[in-house]
Amino acid sequence: MIDPTRHRQLQELNMVELCTRILQNARNELYLNMRYLDISLSRLGFESDPSRGGLGTDGFVIFYNPDYLCGLYQRGRVLVNRAYLHMVLHCLLCHMDTRGKRGEKYWNLACDIAVESVIDGLYLKCIHIAGSLFRQDWYGRLRVKHPVLNAESVYQSLQDMDLTENQYQRLAAEFYVDDHSRWELPQEEPKIASERQNQWSENRDKLQTELETMGSHQDEESKSLLEHVQVENRERYDYRKFLKKFSVLREEMQIDQDSFDYGFYTYGLSLYGNMPLVEPLESKEVSRIEDFVIVIDTSMSCSGDLVRRFLEETYDVLCQSDSYFKKTNIHIIQCDEQVQDDMLITSREEMEEYMQNFTVIGQGGTDFRPAFEHVNQMVGRGEFHRLKGLLYFTDGEGIYPVKRPVYDTAFVFVKDQYTDISVPAWAMKLILEEGDLAE
Repeated sequence: MIDPTRHRQLQELNMVELCTRILQNARNELYLNMRYLDISLSRLGFESDPSRGGLGTDGFVIFYNPDYLCGLYQRGRVLVNRAYLHMVLHCLLCHMDTRGKRGEKYWNLACDIAVESVIDGLYLKCIHIAGSLFRQDWYGRLRVKHPVLNAESVYQSLQDMDLTENQYQRLAAEFYVDDHSRWELPQEEPKIASERQNQWSENRDKLQTELETMGSHQDEESKSLLEHVQVENRERYDYRKFLKKFSVLREEMQIDQDSFDYGFYTYGLSLYGNMPLVEPLESKEVSRIEDFVIVIDTSMSCSGDLVRRFLEETYDVLCQSDSYFKKTNIHIIQCDEQVQDDMLITSREEMEEYMQNFTVIGQGGTDFRPAFEHVNQMVGRGEFHRLKGLLYFTDGEGIYPVKRPVYDTAFVFVKDQYTDISVPAWAMKLILEEGDLAE
């Protein structure tokens, strides 16, 4: 008599072996048609998970429900190929690690639309399915503002459209392929998240190099993929790193575990002969922001919503303990054609209170000179100990000062919403994606 438990286990094992062959065949077929994806396609392992429906990945493994995968294969081998490629592209285009403060619901939809637009642009027999009119219509709508449908641009467009719940559900059903619930890794294991990010960043760099070296042999399909990879590989500005351009070096009272007092060290050697005394220093040289000016263009041409989001992003960076000294001298100035407000921030508590009560003041014309004249007067009166820089958030449409100030200056713009024709040669420029300031 056959043991029922043993019989069930054998059935499950046979099902796992069958699903493994299905996924391996999908990987092989994709490789034969897109050899530039060889490394990326082989990065993902396979694991059965009957507790969840559908397919999904965490960047290391493809998890699948055996019944779902077999059903998908019965509907058509192309569907399995597309699903496999869909998950690989999520990993390559760093969708798992770049959501930031964006809403999860719309971010998941934006990522699916971005990936499906790439796959639909690859006219290869192994993955091609004629797209519905509904799908093509939405591609057309989204490409009005953004020719390359990366996740950030799609997310912003969806937010601007203010979709009804029915529209959202219709779009989610049209573009759904995989489960994204495993994208968020446990916070107590940051090394795993870092390993995943580094692994796929390396894969993406290699893919871009290979696609670019194809040159004239490159077909139209791979050019579309290259555009998406180039967008993701563009230099992403680390805002904290950029702000450190305006930092100063100063000693601060804190234990420096990387240094020790040489006096105690030599005293121990002289007293005991072969046993130095190691005592960490009680002060440490750190490079942080001390004196700083943030000027906000509050003219009618500059969106009040973007102004608030920029200030919130700057606030988040400055409130990091390693970004600025405990005692600071930060001026936040609102200026259109004249200085409307100047708030002095000397501590984290004052910064938090200012952010809670922040309102945009101005909405007149744009003239950058009054803000610089105001700051120059403060410098002349000795109100700054060592002013290193001024950050000016604007759309660029205004009158610039001719003479370079004694402190570094950076004009901050939002991509596709600025003009920099008249920016002086002595000023730095920082161009942010609107998605970088997403709520």
